Amino acid sequence: MPSTALLTDRYELTMLASALRDGSAGRSCVFEVFARRLPGGRRYGVVAGTGRLLDALADFRFGPAELAELAGSGLDEATLAWLADWRFTGDVDGYPEGELFFPSSPVLTVTGTFGEAVLLETLALSVLNHDCAIAAAAARMVTAAGGRPLIEMGSRRTHEEAAVAAARAAYLAGFASTSNLEAGRRYGVPTSGTAAHSFTLLHDSEAAAFRAQLDALGTGTTLLVDTYDIARGIRTAVEVAGPGLGAVRIDSGDLSVLAHDSRRLLDSLGATGTRIVLSGDLDEYAIAGLAAAPVDVYGVGTSVVTGSGAPTAGMVYKLVEVEGRPVAKRSEHKATQGGRKTALRRHRETGTATEEVLVSRGEPGLGPHDRLLQVPLVRGGKRVESDATDLGASRERLAAALRSVPWEGLKLSQGDPALPTVLLEG
Repeated sequence: MPSTALLTDRYELTMLASALRDGSAGRSCVFEVFARRLPGGRRYGVVAGTGRLLDALADFRFGPAELAELAGSGLDEATLAWLADWRFTGDVDGYPEGELFFPSSPVLTVTGTFGEAVLLETLALSVLNHDCAIAAAAARMVTAAGGRPLIEMGSRRTHEEAAVAAARAAYLAGFASTSNLEAGRRYGVPTSGTAAHSFTLLHDSEAAAFRAQLDALGTGTTLLVDTYDIARGIRTAVEVAGPGLGAVRIDSGDLSVLAHDSRRLLDSLGATGTRIVLSGDLDEYAIAGLAAAPVDVYGVGTSVVTGSGAPTAGMVYKLVEVEGRPVAKRSEHKATQGGRKTALRRHRETGTATEEVLVSRGEPGLGPHDRLLQVPLVRGGKRVESDATDLGASRERLAAALRSVPWEGLKLSQGDPALPTVLLEG
């Protein structure tokens, strides 16, 4: 695999070179990844991307090509020699994928020497800030959909690699499938797709286009019926396919009205089992507004791959301990809490979560319904095998976590985080 070592910022190497020169690079350190606050309008965050981060960490090596690039940029010989032998030998702990997080939750904890751990800042933040933002937006859409399946269709609205990562995060959050084939190959995400208006326009008639698609894919396919006139398109689709047509897709117009009209028309034509797929600038609010409409499937593009207005989770990577001593930034607007945190979630006997508890510099006292949140991810530089980054397990984990949140925490309106964060000294 190609090296991921240069997926970083120059300032990581500035700090490393300086620390190597004064001898502080070998000091034992703890860094934590957390969000100071949730994006506006969000009641919770969703952990996603940890599996991608651990994959990238395995390929974080400074080979001849990377060292040559850095030598050409003026990096000193001592630092280059150190990087040539660099291997991460520290530990990583974190929330498993699919877990919820809240302000100050230590989503990831990296323990190692300063030289080892500082190099991972940009890599960790670029992966987690993107994937957690997508997963949170997708989870809100899944909740709004109320059990109706969603297809992720946003590949044409973002960077080609971001599209793959977004498809993975959306699937983790509960989407049923993606249109992105690379996400299917790389992560096993189910793929699905329909057709574009260009396919209909290619043919001499709408009927000819539908017939060609049916001949290739069978009556279970989904026909796009809004190229010209929707009612006429539905009539043509059923005429060509018969009442056993799998689905019709509508991509424009007043979707609620069109869904009701289309359902009545399909039923009148005997196509009572034909599903209705709606797409076209949908987000969680539009989906919630369609709750009473006869919709079977939603197709979501731009809003999910851009985080539906919150394209980053706002996470930071901060040094909290040096040689066992708590350290903290004290600036007025960006203060941090020193010391490594142990995180747990408290629940009522009924299973409803009540608060996120962070214990600084000590072991927490676990109650009968408390649950520790971090799990080992890397030990001594080697990945720990577990279900913490398994997509199937993560989907189930998120679904269970959302069921545990008080119902107010699932609202789409502005409000406080679904759970308060409480910091205790151990």
